[in-house]
Amino acid sequence: MDLHAWAGEPVDFQDGGRAWHPCRPDIVPLLSRSEHDTCIPIYYGSNHTFLVTLRSEADGESLAVYKPARGEYPLHDFPHGTLYRREIAAWLVDSLLGWSTVPPTVETNGVYGTGSLQLFIEAVAEAEIDVELLRRMALLDVIINNADRKVDHCLPAPDGRLWGIDHGLTFHAQGKLRTVLWHFAGTPLTDSEESDVRQLWTDLRSEQRREARQLKRLISSLEWRALGLRLEGLTRTGEFPNPRYKPVPYRW
Repeated sequence: MDLHAWAGEPVDFQDGGRAWHPCRPDIVPLLSRSEHDTCIPIYYGSNHTFLVTLRSEADGESLAVYKPARGEYPLHDFPHGTLYRREIAAWLVDSLLGWSTVPPTVETNGVYGTGSLQLFIEAVAEAEIDVELLRRMALLDVIINNADRKVDHCLPAPDGRLWGIDHGLTFHAQGKLRTVLWHFAGTPLTDSEESDVRQLWTDLRSEQRREARQLKRLISSLEWRALGLRLEGLTRTGEFPNPRYKPVPYRW
């Protein structure tokens, strides 16, 4: 399975027709510039989240998920008002990797102020997922130091893709990996995975790509350094980290 390229002609909308397709080439400007029509609260979750209908005169309507900074509840270990920035940062890392694991996510100024805006994913309840996609999500979580990978944050799509959402608790300078995806702990990276990690590390150090420069502005200098150290560790060991303590995963 070639995970760097998906077969088929580009399409404008996802299968259900309620949201734009995440891989259309104009998705970022669409999310950034479209008018916010309706804004409906999503009541589950620990922070205020809203389902937004975006309207584009040329491209119709699409659902998206809006997380304003002012709706974040204070945490003892993450600076207040930064979770939305981490949502965007996770998508930027995924974009640099070229994996299409995180739905397109941009900064927005919605009805409740500055926040993140992520394309809505029309997921299915059950699906067969290629194990390579699970490996990618697990490896992405290691890279961004995800402290909140629940099974509900893994969305299978009708076309066989696997999307990860809710990346507000990421990029902490201290190790905080907490996940249901411990299946690959201690296993070697594939040649493709190792190549992608090395390229990401190169891109971040050179800061030549726009996404790398944006990412650096979204997280603290200490978190930026910790991100580099995690990438350096992955390239040095060539395997998924294997914690010395017994991990206690989220319940399925």
